[in-house]
Amino acid sequence: MKQHSFEELHQSTWRQIEDSLEKPAQGDNSRILAQNYLLLCQHLAIAKERLYDAALVERLNNLVLALYRELYRYRAETRLNFYAFFKRDFPLAIYRHRYFVLLSFLVFVLPGLIAGAWTFFDEAAVYSILDAPQVRQVERMYDPEARKLGREREADTDIYMFGFYIKNNISVAFRCFAGGMVLGIGTLLVLFFNGMFIGSIAGHLTRLDYVDTFYPFVVGHGSFELTAIVFSGAAGLRLGYALINPGQFTRLDSLRQAGRDVVPLLYGIFLMLVIAAFLEAFWSSSTLLSIEVKYAVGALLWVLVLLYSFSGRRYGSR
Repeated sequence: MKQHSFEELHQSTWRQIEDSLEKPAQGDNSRILAQNYLLLCQHLAIAKERLYDAALVERLNNLVLALYRELYRYRAETRLNFYAFFKRDFPLAIYRHRYFVLLSFLVFVLPGLIAGAWTFFDEAAVYSILDAPQVRQVERMYDPEARKLGREREADTDIYMFGFYIKNNISVAFRCFAGGMVLGIGTLLVLFFNGMFIGSIAGHLTRLDYVDTFYPFVVGHGSFELTAIVFSGAAGLRLGYALINPGQFTRLDSLRQAGRDVVPLLYGIFLMLVIAAFLEAFWSSSTLLSIEVKYAVGALLWVLVLLYSFSGRRYGSR
């Protein structure tokens, strides 16, 4: 490509970056700078490799240096700004990846609904998804006579189970995310089978009339745990999309950019899983709380989590 065509193609991007550098690195402006840093570095490398005019190389080099300094200053200033992250950055990241979130939600929930209906109406269907020892374990976990609800405990302390749930939740979320490295196929499979697994358990326990133990147990922490799994799937699908459609980048560069893009999602997902583990260990498993209280708190948590998840739209639409 000749230099004139190269400049015409990218002139608007360079002007946008120059305009952004004149404004404070906050909000949407900081996002514009971050998104264009790698692209600008690529443009500079191309200009040097093709021996374009020295004035163009100098302009791009100065832009890269100025952009780097601005991003470094912004990140240093906001490194510990947790309030800004949870108020704006995390919900904005959810909104920006809303199509991946929607796809992740459908792949996770639809198989779960189908498996739930199947195991509810067909007594033997659960054995097509779970093996016999797993079925017996699930039945013991939510037996109305159990002293503690939920997973059987190797240690009789809520703190031990808190650590166990964190490890278990993060392992599922990590598989959802890391599965994106296989063109997103791994993510889709993890979401699909986890949806089937959870749905089949719900349908089977409902058929056994364990309603008063199973649903009050899951309603509290489920708002954080299940939503975090969907967001993890969205992050994995973002990686997969970067490999399938790298655009003007190499696949490796596209993957790196996608990885940086989903970092706010990963931070938020981790916190959600910690909250879910805390609720599951100390709240959901309690047999002292009434069913009504668990349902009321669970409903409130679901409303708050969903409202928060959709709150990024007001920032993304600006």
